[in-house]
Amino acid sequence: MQRRLERKLIRACLPFFLLIACVAPAAQTTPVVQVDSVLTWHDPAPWFGGFSGVEVNADGTRLTAVSDRGRIVQARMVREEGRLVALELEENAPLNGADGKALRGKMRDAEALARDHTGQLYVSFEHSHHVARLDLESGVTTPLPKHKDFAGFEPNSGMETLAAHPDGRLFTMPESSGAEDRPFPLYAFNGKAWSIVGEIPRRGPFLPVDADFADDGTLYLLERTVTPLGFRSRIRSFDLTAPHLGEVTLLTSGPSQYDNLEALSTWQDAQGQTRLTLLSDDNFFIMQRNEVVELILAKPGSED
Repeated sequence: MQRRLERKLIRACLPFFLLIACVAPAAQTTPVVQVDSVLTWHDPAPWFGGFSGVEVNADGTRLTAVSDRGRIVQARMVREEGRLVALELEENAPLNGADGKALRGKMRDAEALARDHTGQLYVSFEHSHHVARLDLESGVTTPLPKHKDFAGFEPNSGMETLAAHPDGRLFTMPESSGAEDRPFPLYAFNGKAWSIVGEIPRRGPFLPVDADFADDGTLYLLERTVTPLGFRSRIRSFDLTAPHLGEVTLLTSGPSQYDNLEALSTWQDAQGQTRLTLLSDDNFFIMQRNEVVELILAKPGSED
């Protein structure tokens, strides 16, 4: 339902989007992150688009993404002196059920991707509200056990976030908390079962759309809201072991500063800098784009 309302809002506000595209607002980032690159990823294939989950390998040379139309893609990340300048599509395949057949209809609505410390990939799904192991070679998804709460998630506001902690646990949360003053429940999977291990405070109109853990256990959360003037994004970081979670707002974008950013992956480059790679979902709508944004986390005491 929420996705349908978003698309109606996008079409209703098309004249505003055209105007904003010509006179985009100034960036509203804090000195906590530096924008290193922004590019649009093109491909003429009819299935190309709708990316909602992403993982970048350890050296930033390869990207794996899933789309909400049940496809997994792999691409080479072309860099010049570390800066991302292009993506070259290498492989793509449909996501399959445990029976080996391609997922169809709402069952294929993949929303997030995570890779654990062993290299195992996991994918979360809306509508059917579950997390599954993903075999990259075959595209086969094998569902994990569910928490009883998952059945009560709203049809199109389920697990848009999925992150693998360095200790091997998977973490997720629903896109909707049910009320503006209610925090988001944080679920963790220990290899056998899910449990609620904490709460992420809800602040303002932003809703979670993806998350990832850095090697030091810091959780990075990507959030989004839709306004009459376009999408806005926010990134917050959390230390789950600290009082009040050590919450820090790293970035808050202005309307239409970026497209519909829905996917986040964090990694460390050869210089020891923490990078956040973000990917947008174009909703297969002509006025949107598959945008790739890469940010560098500024070191303490540094300036943009």
